[in-house]
Parts: sequence; structure tokens; C-alpha cells
Amino acid sequence: MEDLLLLHGTIVTVDKERRIIENGAVAVSGDRIVDIGSAEELAPRHTGKKAVDCRGKMIIPGLIDAHGHAGHSLIRSIAADTNSLWMRVVTPAYYHYVTRDFWYADGLISGLERLRAGVTTGASIITSIPRADDPVFAINHARAYAELGLREIVCVGPSGLPWPHPVTRWESGKPERRNITFEEMIEGSEAVIEAVNGSADGRISVFLTPFTIVPSVEPSNASTPDQAVNLTEGDRIQARRVRETARKWGVRIHSDAFAGQIRMMFQDKENALLGPDIHLQHCWGISHEEMDILAETGTHVTHAPPGRSTPVLEMMARGISLAISSDGASPSRHFDMLQTARLAQSTQHILHNHDRYLLPPGKIFEMITIDAARVLGMEREIGSLEVGKKADIAVIDMRKPHMMPNWMPVHRLIHQALGSDVDTVIVDGKVLMESGKVLTTDVDAALDFGQQEALALADRAGLRAHMHDPGWGELQRTFTEPVQPPQAPNC
Repeated sequence: MEDLLLLHGTIVTVDKERRIIENGAVAVSGDRIVDIGSAEELAPRHTGKKAVDCRGKMIIPGLIDAHGHAGHSLIRSIAADTNSLWMRVVTPAYYHYVTRDFWYADGLISGLERLRAGVTTGASIITSIPRADDPVFAINHARAYAELGLREIVCVGPSGLPWPHPVTRWESGKPERRNITFEEMIEGSEAVIEAVNGSADGRISVFLTPFTIVPSVEPSNASTPDQAVNLTEGDRIQARRVRETARKWGVRIHSDAFAGQIRMMFQDKENALLGPDIHLQHCWGISHEEMDILAETGTHVTHAPPGRSTPVLEMMARGISLAISSDGASPSRHFDMLQTARLAQSTQHILHNHDRYLLPPGKIFEMITIDAARVLGMEREIGSLEVGKKADIAVIDMRKPHMMPNWMPVHRLIHQALGSDVDTVIVDGKVLMESGKVLTTDVDAALDFGQQEALALADRAGLRAHMHDPGWGELQRTFTEPVQPPQAPNC
């Protein structure tokens, strides 16, 4: 690893003073930033470092995606018509037809997409609904990110109901059916924590991630008050065991939450999956009471746009730390956090009387850098360019027609920049991509492997039946017969 000196770029530090340094320089030794200032000042002080000319470029903190899904990159566009249809199709595929090689391939493809978009830290939930029965799934995904040189938070934990949960494993090309108990899911999660938490020089972390904080009520939707009433014994068991396991291993907790669940969770204050060591995704339709609970407990939130029923501004006004996340790359999304941030901003403008003064570019950029780091409990190490912090850096090429003219850099980042404008990426002081070329893997071989595994899954799970035509000339998608989701294989 060479010591580096990035010179002559526009630096957006996101430090405490929110400095923007024109013709600036960043000095890196080992895995840390050791100096920041003007190029004129730093060049004479760091003559022994490899100089990287950043003229016409912007130097920013590596972007952070605090909630995404593993498996999405190899199942894109399948059943993309509605979320409910998509979940009915992909969940059986994830629980009955994926192999261990699939997860390594997905790690390579999702990691490459994030890397090329300047996302240096990404959270990855293993499948759409967490699956922890085979630790190798998560271990293989983490191995791919480690090889690429990225920072990954691997999210594993208990699935939603029913418990035991039916799963299928594929050994030597043959399916084997099992019913996995809740305790076996906890044991599988612990095996992942033991195997990869803190590995790859600390770049790989594991968060304990139950599907939702209250499994007894309808997931993925706001729960009506007549349904979300009292915690069941199963809800209490999950909360207690997740809390115990997280304490045992010293890991943080992540989960989804929807309206009604936060109020219910607060009925068990001792074990509630709420607090400063937790970040919750979505929070669709939550009440003012529930927002107050989040603020009181110091619970963090991640929001994937458009998420129109998430009370983003109301939570932020209460001081709740809130970050923008991708929610993964399927069925019709991506890991480009610059475009995701832009969608978050425009959605809030539309929802609030087209008030374009809400969530200005600086705040939006914080929500994919320092705020996202805070949500993950990593704000002392990443999320801004400051002396002593990890050297996680993205360099944006601003010498492009859609990025002109050269002024107001943060506005251009949020309003115009794309992930494809990322030129160079550094993680832990190591250059992973330079001048658009990935240095840590054979990209063509990774893409071929990913395509191979995606097609193999499609054939095993019968997903080709869900590869619909694009609807030429139609105003609304129609079907000639009901859509049938994949069924578990005969074993």
C-alpha cells in the first residue's frame, strides 16, 4: 500500500466546519487521512507520497448505503410490476433455490456496482427476508466484498414467521428440505458473526438483523391500530434473544419497522429493539407517538425513497438521525447513492407543497455520508474527510458537460452527478479504482460469473415465467392468467 497525496481537487470535507477547499489536497498514510488543506501547503510537506492529480475533480468522503439487500443484483427486473408481486415471487426463490455460489457471485456484482458508484460502505441483508440457516451464504457474500476491498455490513438474523421456517439447501445439485427453528436461526447468525465480524482488517462487520422488530404483525406495510395492539410471546422471545445475542457478541442491531410496531415494541422496555445501537429501515406511516419514542430512545432510521409514507421531516425535526439508503437493487432500483439522494430530495419537495427550500443539497449530502455513518455507529471512523479518520475517499470527475459550469460543488453533486462520474475510489488507504478502472478483480470474469449464476437460479426456480414482455403499446400491464409464484422443489 502506497502513501498517497491527492492534489489540486475541490475537497468537500463534511467536517465539523463543513469546509470546501478549492485547489485542495488530502494526504494519506496507511489507512488514515493524515493531512488536509491547500495543495500549496501540503505538497512540500508530503514529497515522499504518490501524487494523484485531481484537477477538474471533486474529492469527497466515500458514500455510505446503510440499508441494502444481498441477492438483489442477480434477480433484477423479475416480477417488477408491483412490490407485493415481487415479494411473492422472489421470497420462495431465495428460500428454496439459491446456492452458496450464488451469494459469492451476488457479492461480486453488488460490490462492483457500489464500488463504481463511489459507495465505500454498504449494508447487505442476506435475501429480501433475512436467511440465517446456512452461514456460508453470508460468509461468501462478505468474502466477495473483502476481495474487492470494500467495507460491508453483513446483516443476518431470524426470518419472519412461521417458526420453524421451511428452507431448501442445494448440495451437489440436489435439493434438501429442512424446517429451521428460531434458535437455529440465532445459532446461524452467531456462526456468521464468529466467522467474519471484524475480518478483512476490520472492513467487514456483522449486524444482527431480524426481519421486523415485531414479527406477529403484517410486515412491509403500516399496521392498523386494530391489528397492532399487544406483543405476543413470540414477539417478546425474539426481542429478548436478539438483545442477548447482540450483547454477547458486541454487535449492533438492524431491522425493518412499520406503523404500530414501534409502539408495540415499547411495551417491553427492557428488551425493546430500540436505542442508539439500532437503526430501523422504512418506518412507514408511524405515528407522532412512535416518532417521540424513537427520539426518546435515540433510535436511528434509514429511509429509501420514494417511501412516501415515511415521515422524514417530522422525524428529523425531533432530532432523530436519519440516513438515505438504497433498499437494494431490485426489482427496479440501483446502488447509485447520488441518484438515490436526488430522488429522496425531489420526493420530499413534492410531498410538501413543492417547497424546494426543504432538504437543501448540503443536508441531503450529509444523509449519505456523515449521517449514514452515525446511523451505523461509525461516525468516528468514516463519513467525512478529517485527519485521523479512515481514508475512504471517492473522486468525482467534474469535467463533463452535465457537470458544468464549475461552481457550487455540493449543488452539482446532488442535482447533476451520477455514480458513473466516479473516477477513483480509495478504501482504507488502498486505491480500488483508478481513472475508472477497477484494480481489485477481473471485472469481465465477475460479470460472466454473475450472469451464469443468475441464469442457473432462473432455471431452478422457474423465474423465466416472470420475465414479461415490456408492455409495448399498453397503458397498464395486464395478464391473461393469474401469476403463480415459485413453489418449493420436491425433495
